[in-house]
Amino acid sequence: MPGLLSPLTRAVTYTRWLHLLMGAIVPLSCAMIYPGLSRPTASDWALVPVLPIPLILAVALVPGIRRAEGLQARLMLFPGAHARVRSEEDPGISAAPSTSWSQRARTGAWLLLRVEAGLAVAAVTEQLLAFTLSFAGAAAGEPDVADSLVPVSGTGWAYALLIPVSLLALAVVVTGAGALMARAARRLLGPSAKERLAALEERTERLLERDRIARELHDSLGHALTLAVVQAGAARASADPGFTDRALETIEETGRAALEDLERVLMVLRDTGRSAAARPALGEADRLLDSARSSGAQVDAEVTGPLDRVPGPVSREGYRILQEALTNVLRHAGSVPVRVRIVVEEKRLRLEVRNPLTAAASASGASGGSGLRGVRERAAFLGGEARAGRDGGDWLLHVDLPIR
Repeated sequence: MPGLLSPLTRAVTYTRWLHLLMGAIVPLSCAMIYPGLSRPTASDWALVPVLPIPLILAVALVPGIRRAEGLQARLMLFPGAHARVRSEEDPGISAAPSTSWSQRARTGAWLLLRVEAGLAVAAVTEQLLAFTLSFAGAAAGEPDVADSLVPVSGTGWAYALLIPVSLLALAVVVTGAGALMARAARRLLGPSAKERLAALEERTERLLERDRIARELHDSLGHALTLAVVQAGAARASADPGFTDRALETIEETGRAALEDLERVLMVLRDTGRSAAARPALGEADRLLDSARSSGAQVDAEVTGPLDRVPGPVSREGYRILQEALTNVLRHAGSVPVRVRIVVEEKRLRLEVRNPLTAAASASGASGGSGLRGVRERAAFLGGEARAGRDGGDWLLHVDLPIR
């Protein structure tokens, strides 16, 4: 019994009921004009569900009707915040205007179903409530207090036992009709294959943007924190006040750059509408090289070819790749000689970072981690490739990116 009565405790049962009753407004309004409802005959009632059909089909041609019906169906036919019920299930109802004749036809079918089903539920509701009032009147000694199809004759307390029966029948009709309308809404107002594809593409774009932001934060903040740790450790171990001052200056500059990167990323996340600051490119690689040198690394850099010929996206990703490579060197190998080669060819950008493979770097597992995985993902995103591994006694990162 509790399971049978549970739909009566759900707000969505009554919003579905209201949604169905609203569908009866159009045919009843038309019937009030013609043939009139003052003294309707059986043939008059037969015209009520037929008269509004041309109007409904004409309205279904309006693109915005599909959006309006979709929003109503989402709000009234499915559990949600309005029903004080949490539902993780997507109702699968589109709220976009019609863009094809197929969608207009489905909208027309939905409107016809809503009107006819609403009219039927309104008639059943009216009759079951009339029976309930008649049973109550008969139990109180006043028969025929309501106009029902089947007159209730006689009186007596036994009629009071039939009141719950009519109310239970009404609950069954309302619950069943509401569930069927929800299923029909998914079929007739559900997204088309094109809309599903667009939603999937939008979700993919959001995931890619989140992944890009995660890589940006990892590279920028990871580089800044690594330099700060190395510089602070070297300054503590050094007894030279001049070196300590230079280390603090480097920490300050690196931290300021990291804060600028963090602010730019937060602006994107907040969607403030302001244009975010430009991302650094390979033209600013000297800043990375100087930061690595200030941390004690002996950086030998060589740039071949004009960096200004490198397209912006490739140049920006190349900057982040170089930043991650130098960060890995400082994190895993410490202050060691580093050779950096940047070669701009007609169709390719080649970037190479080589450093001695120390025992500490071997023990830390320099070939793994999210940093190198991010480097490979950046290269693959641009149609290039990145290789990292042992090369004799050195650790070599080689990146090859197309620039056309």
